Amino acid sequence: MGKSRTKRFKRPQFSPTGDCQAEAAAEANGTGGDEDDGPAAELLEKLQHPSAEVRECACAGLARLVQQRPAWPGLARRDAVRRLGPLLLDPSLAVRETAAGALRNLSACGGFEVCDDMVTKDIMTPLVALLKECSAGLDSNEMSPQEKKDQNRNSIENIANEAMNVLWNICECSSRAVSIFNKEGCLEIVLKYLSRFSTNVDLAISVAYCLQTVTEDNPELLKSFSAPALHVLESAMLSPVTSMDYILLKTLVAGTIWNLKDIIPSKSQAEIINAILKILSEVLDLDAGEIVIRMQEAEKQRLEAAAETEDILGSANHDALMEDDEMEEIPHKRKVRRKTFISDLLPPTDKELRESIALLTAQQTALEIIVNMCCSEDPSDDEWEELSSSDESDAFMENSFSECGGQLLSPLCLSHEVHTAFTNYLIPKKIFEKTAFPNSTAVDLCSRSPTWKSLVRKMNTIQCRALVCLQSLVSLLDVDHLGGPAALQTLAQHLSQLLFSQPDFAKHVDFLEAISSALRALLQTMASNNISQCMTPDQLMTLCTASIHSSNTGVRVNVVSILGITGSVLAKEDGTLETLKTIGCFLLEVATKDPSLVVAGEALDALFDVFADGKEAERASVQIKLLSALKEFQPVFKMKIRKEGRGKYSPDQLCVLDNVKMNLRRFVAYQETVEKRLTA
Repeated sequence: MGKSRTKRFKRPQFSPTGDCQAEAAAEANGTGGDEDDGPAAELLEKLQHPSAEVRECACAGLARLVQQRPAWPGLARRDAVRRLGPLLLDPSLAVRETAAGALRNLSACGGFEVCDDMVTKDIMTPLVALLKECSAGLDSNEMSPQEKKDQNRNSIENIANEAMNVLWNICECSSRAVSIFNKEGCLEIVLKYLSRFSTNVDLAISVAYCLQTVTEDNPELLKSFSAPALHVLESAMLSPVTSMDYILLKTLVAGTIWNLKDIIPSKSQAEIINAILKILSEVLDLDAGEIVIRMQEAEKQRLEAAAETEDILGSANHDALMEDDEMEEIPHKRKVRRKTFISDLLPPTDKELRESIALLTAQQTALEIIVNMCCSEDPSDDEWEELSSSDESDAFMENSFSECGGQLLSPLCLSHEVHTAFTNYLIPKKIFEKTAFPNSTAVDLCSRSPTWKSLVRKMNTIQCRALVCLQSLVSLLDVDHLGGPAALQTLAQHLSQLLFSQPDFAKHVDFLEAISSALRALLQTMASNNISQCMTPDQLMTLCTASIHSSNTGVRVNVVSILGITGSVLAKEDGTLETLKTIGCFLLEVATKDPSLVVAGEALDALFDVFADGKEAERASVQIKLLSALKEFQPVFKMKIRKEGRGKYSPDQLCVLDNVKMNLRRFVAYQETVEKRLTA
């Protein structure tokens, strides 16, 4: 029912400190609700305790509790958000940080409804006040290099980081929160945090995530971006540091700058587009699998070295203890302090893991930005977002933002120049490489480590994002920019190999939806340009038979569309009668029996395409009794649209279904003439 569509990517909700899916097990066991009022009530009561340490412990307990869905009703009944909110401004910095951590977990795990409720409970008032206080506190601590080591300053930055994550989560889920962000002038505050990227990259990354969220489809905020504000983004994006954290930061800032495209001065558009694509290209250039392997080896060597150091220190401490027993002059406290000091010099235990996660997140984000560059989010999802660029290969010119002056310019348009820029930076080639399965050695190593196991899913997600990205590029770029007919045939063979190398591909829903979307777009492009198909009818039927019972509607729509595309090509060839009959029977079965009207409509559309023309198609339609089947189904389809349509489907989907209903009537009339002619 129309061309293949690609949705813009939104950040999924996640727990920064734990598994938000833990509630599923609790619900399955029948726990939750009133039973959780006990710990919730006790912890919330302790929030008012005169001791800062007790308040801090209560906040820490709530940070764990809010990750369990069964606990949410009890927390809501006891107004947890209103009781936690004031602690964001508690006299104790430690309480502020743990309170922000609890709200961060709640906003991350709770999703849209919980975040919207947090806004209703006025969490934005103390949150914005906290962000302003942290900003002022950081300014007051900038006195000397020694101050940079001050524990108070570090605490303020930690609090700001937690608060930024709360703000990001809430703005991601609530348009009201974004409006408050605009109204309260939060942009100036968060840009001040971002300007500290050289000394606190973690805080800068949190800000960049938030900025990427609030700048999307927010013309009111765009008016607030002055030339100095844009220079802060430029400085962060062009940072020469190449650590994984900075790679992630630069990728996120590139996404934010893309959201600001409507205020980019016309003579700077080419430089900015190329700067963004240069960063995305460099991110995708990195071999994540090999880097994960190296990082795991580095972690292993570091831990072994640390163990040896501990053994040496243990031996030294034993000797010192023997000496203490004899002399009884060296206080025991000194030995404890010495041991703690040595331990503090050891690197963080998760350094390599953090860097690996940062790289994988950067690559996933880069792919999502490319998809969003290709797609708009208007109701039809069929109009490409407008942008422009040139094929210049260098990054920003020094004064690319200096002429902003607040003027709003016309949107950029997707032109021949940006197609060329994509090609110059080898974007299609790099995306193609990311569609391959993750490095098997890296997957095996991560699978065997409890702390690294989560990276397997991240690597698989990158493959799926690359496939969706490939779908966008195949739909967007012309054949020449994709490498010509031979390159498309090679790509089709590659996708077929990916698909059929997994015997149980139908069980991997995310992968199946992504690869079927890419195949659909590719086969459509090949058919439109008269490029011969590489997948055999047997392969296609294997794909469709295995996928048509998927619980994912998108998968079913894709495989039905793929059959329609292939069938319409085969209908014009000789000797394809039996294959067309198989395709026709399959599509007819889906059209009449699939529970989703969207899938049924797509199947009917595919039937119209396959049997619209061609001698073989006409013979096949008569032999499978297509006309009588469609005549029988026509009133059923009409009734289903009338009964189910308004309650289950969007206005856009209903509009498409009405078109299918009208085309069905016309197609039945056409088939009547075909049958009369062939049976005369």
